[in-house]
Amino acid sequence: SPGRPGPPGPPAAADDGVQMSYFNLVKSLTSAFSNRYSMSRFHHTTSAACCCSRTRSGEKYIDPFKLGWRDLKDLYEDIRKELVISTTELKEMSEYYFDGKGKAFRPIIVVLMARACNIHHNNSRDVQADQRSIALIAEMIHTASLVHDDVIDDASSRRGKHTVNKIWGEKKAVLAGDLILSAASIALARIGNTTVISILTQVIEDLVRGEFLQLGSKENENERFAHYLEKTFKKTASLIANSCKAVSVLGCPDPAVHEIAYQYGKNVGIAFQLIDDVLDFTSCSDRMGKPTSADLKLGLATGPVLFACQQFPEMNAMIMRRFSLPGDVDRAQQYVLQSDGVQQTTYLAQRYCHEAVREISKLRPSPERDALIQLSEIVLTRDK
Repeated sequence: SPGRPGPPGPPAAADDGVQMSYFNLVKSLTSAFSNRYSMSRFHHTTSAACCCSRTRSGEKYIDPFKLGWRDLKDLYEDIRKELVISTTELKEMSEYYFDGKGKAFRPIIVVLMARACNIHHNNSRDVQADQRSIALIAEMIHTASLVHDDVIDDASSRRGKHTVNKIWGEKKAVLAGDLILSAASIALARIGNTTVISILTQVIEDLVRGEFLQLGSKENENERFAHYLEKTFKKTASLIANSCKAVSVLGCPDPAVHEIAYQYGKNVGIAFQLIDDVLDFTSCSDRMGKPTSADLKLGLATGPVLFACQQFPEMNAMIMRRFSLPGDVDRAQQYVLQSDGVQQTTYLAQRYCHEAVREISKLRPSPERDALIQLSEIVLTRDK
């Protein structure tokens, strides 16, 4: 069902009355899936630019980012135009992350999905102005959430530079995030499509609920993994899923296509965050542009930790106290690296990407559809 963050494939055990924990179901899925693939693909050393492989139509295409950028020329300049601010300091704060140095992962997916859906519907090769606006709005909502997250997490660096809250203080950072969100809301209202407005306002609710989920924890192991995946969907995947759905609604009247777009975005979004959680243990701070092991220091038990806990049950106590005692973070990191937590989380991410590819392959073949297939591979092999 839409919004359900659980692993694709077989239904959750509770649906069938099978006495197997949700966590064990996830692990059984990842273990079965891992047998079909070599771990060598997941060492996170492959450059995204190298992911230009043969796709389902048998042709070779350029990097999806290059294909998508043709519709995103002046992306950040256009976003800055939406931020109509007379106060110099507030303007500087609001524009701080719109410097062109981000991955623009969300806008790329949105414009590729728009073209893929338009071609599927009536072979239109153009991106509508309103569809492009969704790409800008998605990036603005995402950036506003980053500004607010950094305040909550007391983060000092992002994208290789100081955070807004580190430079201007927490109170002003909150206001800057609010302003970006309000500008995104105004841009959304200009589109004038009530269905699209409803779809994207759901994202804002999910972001808030996801943050509340992250602030809490579960004692029960079975509930803990479901809690983690639900938080992952709401904080990361909902924006991608609903932005993809929004452009499909604008470009095609078929509800089946809307569901394909949503499911692709949901599955790629969850996989993206799972790999992000892996990189928190396997990448270096310089490469990531932010401190690694940050999740443990914030008291968060992500996928690699939850899988590692199966091999090292003594981690349960650390999870419940949110790694608050001296030495907890270092010990937990060592347990994760000694376990198969990183591998299992990576396999789970691959399963989500596999489901994303299965969904998007239902659309008519096009360069953009194939680029979205390639993008799912880039999500798995990225190293930052």
